[in-house]
Parts: sequence; structure tokens; C-alpha cells
Amino acid sequence: MAKDNVTVQLMDTTLRDGEQTQAVSFSPAEKVSLAKALLQKLKIDRIEVASARVSEGEKEAVSKLNTWAAKEGLVERIEVLGFVDHTLSVDWIKDTGGKVLNLLAKGSLKHCTEQLKKSLDEHVADVKQTISYALEQGLKVNIYLEDWSNGYQDSPQYVYDMVTQLADTGIEHFMLPDTLGVMSPDEVFASLSDMVSRFPKLQFDFHPHNDYGLATANAMYAVKAGVSSIHCTMNCLGERAGNASLTEVAVVLKDKLGKKVNIDESEIHNLSKLVENFSGKRIADNTPIVGADVFTQTSGIHADGDRKGGLYISALTPERFARSRSYALGKMSGKASLAKNLEAMDIELDADQQKKLLKRVVRLGDQKASITADDLPFIIADLLERNDYNYVELLNCSINSGLDLESTVSIRVRVKDKIYKSSGSGNGGFDAFISAMTKVLDKSAFVFPELMDFELRIPPGGKTSAFTECTVTWADGDEQFTTRGVNANQVLAGIGATIRMINLRMHAN
Repeated sequence: MAKDNVTVQLMDTTLRDGEQTQAVSFSPAEKVSLAKALLQKLKIDRIEVASARVSEGEKEAVSKLNTWAAKEGLVERIEVLGFVDHTLSVDWIKDTGGKVLNLLAKGSLKHCTEQLKKSLDEHVADVKQTISYALEQGLKVNIYLEDWSNGYQDSPQYVYDMVTQLADTGIEHFMLPDTLGVMSPDEVFASLSDMVSRFPKLQFDFHPHNDYGLATANAMYAVKAGVSSIHCTMNCLGERAGNASLTEVAVVLKDKLGKKVNIDESEIHNLSKLVENFSGKRIADNTPIVGADVFTQTSGIHADGDRKGGLYISALTPERFARSRSYALGKMSGKASLAKNLEAMDIELDADQQKKLLKRVVRLGDQKASITADDLPFIIADLLERNDYNYVELLNCSINSGLDLESTVSIRVRVKDKIYKSSGSGNGGFDAFISAMTKVLDKSAFVFPELMDFELRIPPGGKTSAFTECTVTWADGDEQFTTRGVNANQVLAGIGATIRMINLRMHAN
């Protein structure tokens, strides 16, 4: 068993194994940016950034990264996958300024005999030849035993013999992959306990995949078995069901096993968003630690418990990850949920006003409406017949669109106490509206925030005649906020969200 308080190394392979995700390919600039963030901001122990001999673009990215890393004293924490090809992979890595070769060898008898058509001794001879050349060229060498999990199950003696023959060749890390994600936690613990006890002088890494959804649990049991280095990716990127989540593994090892990990937890969420943007693969809102909703309490009972003594707060506090807690508004809201949101916005209402507001919120929630904190001032203003958030009112809007034709919009709008008419054109009705509205607001020196995301949806089970909800995310400097519009017309729903944004910004200013 591994001792408590030992440090577990984390090796991130988002830029190599993660790039094997369907339809994910990082550009050289993206690869360099992510690598720098992983090493300098997240402070990960090691990163695997590429496969040797893949492409010129890959070589360009690794070269740029290694040039930077050498100046920062980080180049030995950057690793590249190479193959049993004697000089070819080694020369490729050396040409890029790299210092570490992760050599891919066959960890199962089937792979060795059926894919390579070689015996163990023949394969080991080839592996040793490549290792010897790599060491002569000044590279450090780690080795993957590909398909180790199946190899250990089907032909354990092959695995023992291979490791024995390679034990004294200068390999630093023997990396044991569950290549097809087939192992259970009990199987991981039993097999890795065996490997660690048989070869106590060797350094073993575990490389889990998530095909059964067990990658994080398997990583946990690998560490319990004595392994002190785990491979992961950000956002579970990887082939098929992906690899182990770096976020989940780091937090579980720390909180559940009492192990030390070297990463800066406050950077996890930022890096997850960066990977999400560069990869084009969205994570679910309920993704542990980094999902949009994981620090949002929906139940009014939970909000009440938090107000009265933090009764529903665990070690997974949002502040730990540089995030904040929120309280959802909807049909399950109670007085405490509403009070939490009012406190956050510094809005004071008397008891009778809060009672009326809660009734309105619950009714809207019962209609499947998704109520955001940004909606609340409008509901309050409507409820109390206040005009604080009614600086801009769209009086009329006519939209014309056609196939292969630029869309046009004509609007009549009130801005404070003046009425304006305007028109605009653009790539679709929404873009044309923004053009027309910009002409109006230029007169009041209003600056549009940057549009970050635009999402349309209808309530579950809705028909083609259902209302459309449009949620728009905006960025104003470092601040991001969302507004929502509801309309049977998709474009008008987006326009409604935009009018709300304009009123919010005008009120803030």
C-alpha cells in the first residue's frame, strides 16, 4: 500500500492522447499555449505533447515549445511519444530540442505475436536497440507497455519477462496503460500491487482509459496499490470514451487518499475552459468541479441550510477552484434561494414584496422557464411597476430574410425619452438587428460588449410552435454575464436577450 502524504505525480497527455479524440486537432499555436498554461499556471509535473514523425506542423509546434521550455528550465518535463524504430523517432525528438522519449512497446503477447509477428525476445531486442540509441543521444527514456491490462490478464508471464529484460536498460518510468479501459478498480489494485511488489526498484505509471466510466476510480486504486504517477487529460479528452479526468483525479487523490499533488487548483477551471475552446468539445454543465452548474444549489431547502450554517457545503467549495456558489431560481426555489440572489445583487425588498416575487418565480419555473440571476431585476421591476430597467424599449421590428440574400431589419426604438428609427443589414436577422441598434446607440456612446455564446432551445417535449429560449453570453472586460429572451420567433428571442443586456449595462453605468 502507498503511504499517506506522499506526492503523486500527474502526467497530462491532453496534447498527445487527448488529440486522438474524434475531430480534435490543436494548431501549433494552440498546442504551445496549452502547454505553457499546463506547466506554468497549473504547475503540472509532466506533459506529453505529441507523437514523433506525425507531421511537419507537429514538429513545428514541439520545436517552438521546447525552445521556450529550455529558457524556462522546463524542457525535461515535456515528453514525446516515440516508436521502436531505432533512430527515426529519437532523431525527430532531438531535432525539436526534446529531452524525453516515451517509447511505445508491446505490453501483450497478442500484440507482439499477431501485430508485429515477432517473439518476445525479438521485440525486446528491437526495443533495447532504440533505447540504447536514445540514451546515446542524451534523451531520457520512459516506456509504454501498450495493451498492458489485457496482456497482464491473458499472458502475465510475457509481461513479467518483458519487464525483467528491460529493468536494467536505463528506463525511468514503466508506464502501464489500460489501453481499452477494460479494468475494474479491484483488478487494477490486484494487478498493480503484484507489479509493484515484483519489481520494487522500478517506477510505475498508470495510464487509465474511461470506457466503463471507471478511469478516476481506477486511478485511485492504482495509487492505493503503490503507483506514484498517474496519466490524465483535461476534460477527459481521448480516444473513444476518453482518458481519466485530470481534474477529478487530482481532487480525489487529495481529498480521499490524503495524497499530495503539485497542481494549482485555482487554475483548473480556467484551463478547462481553454481546452474546451481550443478543442471545440463542450463539457456537460454537470461535469464535476468544472461544469457550469456544479456549484449551483437548486433546492430551496439547500439554500436555507447554507444560510443557517453551511449545512450543504462539502470540501468541494467553489472558492477552492476560484469559482463562486449560486442559487438557482425556479419552481423549487424557496425564500432562502431568493434571499441569496437578492443579497448577491444588493437588492432589498420587504417581506411582502419577497413573498410576491417568490410566487412569480415559482410560477415561471413551473412553466419550464429557466430563470437566471440577470432575469431577476426585470421580474422585480415588472412586479413592482418600476422603470429602473426600462431605458430602452423596442417598439417595432420588421425582419426580412431570403435564400442567398442579405437580411435586413427596420426598427423603431425608444431610448429613454426619445424615439428613433433605424435599419441595418447583415448575415441573418440577428446580425442585421445589431447593425441597426448600433446606429441608434452610437448617439448615446453605448459600447456593445463582446458576444461569447448564443444558445437556442425549446422546453423538453416542446413542439415546433413552442416558445424559443435564447441565452446569450456576453463579455465586458473580465466580466461575463448572460441574458435571456423568450419568443416563438428565434430571432426575436435573441433580440429580446439583447435588449435586456442593453438595459442592464445602462443601469450599471
